[in-house]
Amino acid sequence: MARLTTEERAIVKAFERDELRSPRNKSALMKKHREYATATFRKDRRVNVRISSRDLDALRKRALSEGMPYQTLISSVLHRFVEGRLRPAD
Repeated sequence: MARLTTEERAIVKAFERDELRSPRNKSALMKKHREYATATFRKDRRVNVRISSRDLDALRKRALSEGMPYQTLISSVLHRFVEGRLRPAD
């Protein structure tokens, strides 16, 4: 098994002990989270940014290795940054 965080291990143990239950208002909860996801991934604004050719080439290469368009990679990196989930490489 892959390395799990403490929280993930606790979830696995609860699942194995059959302690997890579906919420009573499952359909309403699913609808609410579907709306959150839609709003999160809606791309309704344009931004123009000037960057160096070297950085753009590096972004394109990285996106190619990740199997996605470079604009999607840039958007993903920015989203993770504003969410506080972007960690510097060691």
